[in-house]
Amino acid sequence: MKQSVVLITGATAGIGRAAAMAFGREGARLVCSGRNAEAGAALVAELQALGAEAAFVRAEVSDEVQVRELVDFAVSRFGRLDIAVNSAGTEGRPGGITEQTLQAYAATFDANVLGTLLCMKHELRVMKAQKQGVVVNLSSTMGSRGNALNPLYVASKHAVEGLTKSGALEAAPFNVRVNAVAPGPIATEMLDRIAGGTDRIPMVAATIPMGRVGTPQEVADAIVFMASERASYISGQILQLNGGKTAA
Repeated sequence: MKQSVVLITGATAGIGRAAAMAFGREGARLVCSGRNAEAGAALVAELQALGAEAAFVRAEVSDEVQVRELVDFAVSRFGRLDIAVNSAGTEGRPGGITEQTLQAYAATFDANVLGTLLCMKHELRVMKAQKQGVVVNLSSTMGSRGNALNPLYVASKHAVEGLTKSGALEAAPFNVRVNAVAPGPIATEMLDRIAGGTDRIPMVAATIPMGRVGTPQEVADAIVFMASERASYISGQILQLNGGKTAA
């Protein structure tokens, strides 16, 4: 992992931020992206304090021009792109199908599906040409099951898993692997919003066989593993991290 060039979207908070720090500790060279420039600058400072080379680029993943420029920046800065972690996303608008709107659909799918598609398009453009690379997408436990209270998020993560598997088939002849990690409830601000407040997290934890929610660091460790040579024969797979929630 040392000296690998890693691009991470959604890097300023939650799982994306934990992944950036985990790769930084492994000695990777990082290009981090998000929409909050102030948080991005703080992240870069922390990474540099670890001794990692890092840069931040503000980008909106649903804008193809910005995504292309983000990927091209990584290549111009470091000469190649070894690993891409597509972490940017949103939880969508809560409520049943009958309560959803066109605006809620567009906002959720633009961030989670279009954003993943555009990132993969330009990451794979580079990786296929260099005959090497790894893409790790962010799905969710909800990417393989239903939820009556958040159908747009569920549908968007099902789409991310479809893109992941299709991308793996396309990229395999070029020595490029594409996988996704699918976390269950993880202690992030997004979970607080989904649960309706931090005081409701114990009720979420009670639904998990292991009796607790996961940590961003646990997901970051899985991402680093999936991007590493230790996972060199794994492609087109969805790694579930949910404390046993999908075992039954």
